[in-house]
Amino acid sequence: MPLITWGPMLAVGVAEIDEQHKKLVELVNQLNDAMHAGHGKDALTPVLNELVRYTVYHFGTEERLMAKHRYEASVAHKGEHTKFVATVSDFKKKFDAGNAMISTEIMNFLRDWLSKHILQTDKKFAKALNGLGVK
Repeated sequence: MPLITWGPMLAVGVAEIDEQHKKLVELVNQLNDAMHAGHGKDALTPVLNELVRYTVYHFGTEERLMAKHRYEASVAHKGEHTKFVATVSDFKKKFDAGNAMISTEIMNFLRDWLSKHILQTDKKFAKALNGLGVK
């Protein structure tokens, strides 16, 4: 069973962002499935690495769009990105060193943060983009 289910509620109305969000949801679900299947570090590491890599790529896309369209709330939005990347990077360092495991706690954090960020912060951003004709 997926940890996060993609659906119309998570769509923000900007195609590029929605496609990237779908990919993030897919990666979070893959990591969750691997954890629940009891896969070891060798199987979890590539999925975690891809999730971190793709998250940074996605945030770069959003931040590029913010700059291009002079989004007025970009500082706060980027701040959320920065804090998330710092939290996940810290976890990944501990995981890579063998001092942390993929757990229900970290999966719930990923689910809750991603859902809240999409439903609140990204929807506001997308509404501003839609107002400028970006779909």
